[in-house]
Amino acid sequence: DRLKRLNPWAFLPPLFSICVAAGLFIVCQVVLYNLFCDYFSIAGNSPPASCVFSQIMNMGAFAGLFIAVFRYLQLKNTLYNPWLNTICLLAFSSACFGMTLIGNFQLFVEEQIHNFGTFLTFGLGTLFCWIQSYITLKVNFKNEGFRTSILRFLLSGGITICFILYSTLMAQDFHMHAARGQWSLVMLFLIFIGTFYVEFRHSRMGYRVTDISAEPVSMTFTEMSTHSDT
Repeated sequence: DRLKRLNPWAFLPPLFSICVAAGLFIVCQVVLYNLFCDYFSIAGNSPPASCVFSQIMNMGAFAGLFIAVFRYLQLKNTLYNPWLNTICLLAFSSACFGMTLIGNFQLFVEEQIHNFGTFLTFGLGTLFCWIQSYITLKVNFKNEGFRTSILRFLLSGGITICFILYSTLMAQDFHMHAARGQWSLVMLFLIFIGTFYVEFRHSRMGYRVTDISAEPVSMTFTEMSTHSDT
């Protein structure tokens, strides 16, 4: 019964994480023998790897934006401070836009635009993780918030450390170690997004579309009961 009531959209966050990670490994396999010897941006700079890299970033950005909207709707009526929810939506939406800049503007062609996309993705993505960790603790959705928030705070700390190490090592031209920091940063971030499975499985999103112009197109968002019928 629980399996039947499980929201299929709950699988979107882990699928997002798995597919993006697999895609990045494929890009590096196309270019490199050593998976951890270079930055994603350099690995995806020239065809055919750049074609795969752009496709991964664009599809990942679209799926990530959907996750951001779904999470925003889920928290919309549960927070005393709705501005936190709005900040998260804007931050992660901007991070997704940054992904498209990274994928479509190669580093050696449009360096400034590419680096701006990197800042949006990593910088605002890190901010999103910290705020979501705090929200998870405060909302305590279905009494699962405390345990989930501990995991998310740990992941947010790891993401922040990797972001600092990546930026510092790259500035000092320690590119081998900076690339490893970038890999760690991205993998931790993908794991963080995958943890939204915990909350998404309790909610369902539906749409109602009518043919009568007087009736507006509407969207419903409901919580799914986790209690079995008696």
